[in-house]
Amino acid sequence: MEFVRHLFTGQPLIALFVTIALGYFVGKFKVGTFVLGGIAGTLLVGVVIGQLGVNIDPGIETIFFALFIYAVGFQGGPQFFHALNLRSLNQLASAFVMCFTGLLCVLGAAWMFGLDRGMAAGLAAGGLTQSAILGTAGDAIAKLGLSAQLTKTMQTNVAVGYAVCYIFGSLGPIIMVTWFFPWVMKWDIRKEAVELAQGLTGRAELEPGQFEAVNDIITRVYQVTRDRKAIGRTPLELDRQLSDAAVEAIYRDGKSIDFDDSTVIQLGDAVAVTGKLGAVQASNAVLGDEIVAPAGFTVVEESREIILTNRGLSGRGIGEIHDHANVDTRHGVFLTAVKRMGRDLPLLSKLQLKTGDELHFTGSTADLDRVQPKIGYKITAAAATDFIFFGIGMVVGILIGMVSFKIWGVPISIGSGGGCLLSGLLFGWLRSVHPRFAALPIGASTFLRDFGLAVFVGVVGIGAGPHALVAIEQSGLTLLFLGVGVTLIPQIITFFFSYFVLRIQNPIEALACVAGGRSANPAFAALLAKAGNATPVVSFTVTYAVANVFLTLWGPVIVGIVTTNAGP
Repeated sequence: MEFVRHLFTGQPLIALFVTIALGYFVGKFKVGTFVLGGIAGTLLVGVVIGQLGVNIDPGIETIFFALFIYAVGFQGGPQFFHALNLRSLNQLASAFVMCFTGLLCVLGAAWMFGLDRGMAAGLAAGGLTQSAILGTAGDAIAKLGLSAQLTKTMQTNVAVGYAVCYIFGSLGPIIMVTWFFPWVMKWDIRKEAVELAQGLTGRAELEPGQFEAVNDIITRVYQVTRDRKAIGRTPLELDRQLSDAAVEAIYRDGKSIDFDDSTVIQLGDAVAVTGKLGAVQASNAVLGDEIVAPAGFTVVEESREIILTNRGLSGRGIGEIHDHANVDTRHGVFLTAVKRMGRDLPLLSKLQLKTGDELHFTGSTADLDRVQPKIGYKITAAAATDFIFFGIGMVVGILIGMVSFKIWGVPISIGSGGGCLLSGLLFGWLRSVHPRFAALPIGASTFLRDFGLAVFVGVVGIGAGPHALVAIEQSGLTLLFLGVGVTLIPQIITFFFSYFVLRIQNPIEALACVAGGRSANPAFAALLAKAGNATPVVSFTVTYAVANVFLTLWGPVIVGIVTTNAGP
């Protein structure tokens, strides 16, 4: 043990990376359906390793939290600003009610039980399961002008409150969303999800394990025979007739030929048709019998992800767009998936697309190049980070964090964490409407988000280690019960307010709004499992984007309003 102590104190970065590795290892363990998660695991392991007296430069904590929170804002920017509209007003209001009642519960608990600023912020971070509060509250505490010892104690209390309240903070929403609310309202989640999917598609929902083959994109080869109507017609004319299938290649006289919209199909041609299974099979009546592809006959297709930036398509259903699009434009291009904020949406006819959605298409490169400008920009087109705008974004965020103001005489400063969140939202939105600027590939932003938070929480845990056990011994049981209240009360109030006042009465949408308004990913995953389809995703993404912003900003608000300091 003495060797480990000497190694960790002499090389604190080794201690940090050991903390992250062990933390994520601990976070993988399951108790039933509950998983602690890597972030909470890293904090707990950091507290243990912190008992060895490891000191890490606090600048590391500041830098990596700023990177994390900027990436969070950048990824959520398009959806956050899109959520601020009349069509999503009731869901937006639901998310704000959840966040605001959570804030009131924390402030009430701090007032009744005399919690200091750090402990109150930790109660919010754990009870509302918003890890980013650790950073924004810590920034705000550092700017209070208190003694170094008092500042350290309060920042430790933030981590302690988070650690004590986090477990039920994660478990509570799972219980409420998948059992309590459905039990009270007598809802069958799977049945309601099936009915919602049927309403969006106009057809029956499939059971788990089943799939609809007619939606799979396939390629088949047909030999043009004398008694078919294809002879003398162009590929574009055939595409118009087949609707959801397109001619992708023509094999003539032993070789593939280059063709365009004016090429005429001849007797004996081998024609490759790509599209949905039902439409491709209908090609038999037009072209001829299906054959095995001749040797050397290849059809090269491309899968392409395009970010939706065309405002004319935003708010319109997939089926509506398909039906109104000119066949000359859309032929040969097939939508295979839609993602919003990294989550798969149900590919349903009435699903409304939103600016910033990630649309996955299959088709030939030429066909995709034709439709891409009408939709948005190709994700892989931005393979490199635009460090000019990235640097500007970070600078803007830090400058915003330096601003201090008063609300009813209470000094408020959102700190560099809150500033970088707002800056990230702005630059993420800028990227969605002006694709040539502020490129930050999804892989890069996800790495900054995940690794930044892991490093930040690891440093916080290690720094809190020497004082954490004392704080837990003094306030652990009280904090635990307060955390239960902060977790449950906002959900109950928001659910019934949303149902009876905001009229969010579809069961799946109502439950998804509760999970999203709490930014409760474990509860959302449990709801998805119960639903058996992706219908909860749409409502979740709207409320999740809004809640991520407000809950993160509550850190400095709590520190500014609560007046009790730690210790004497």
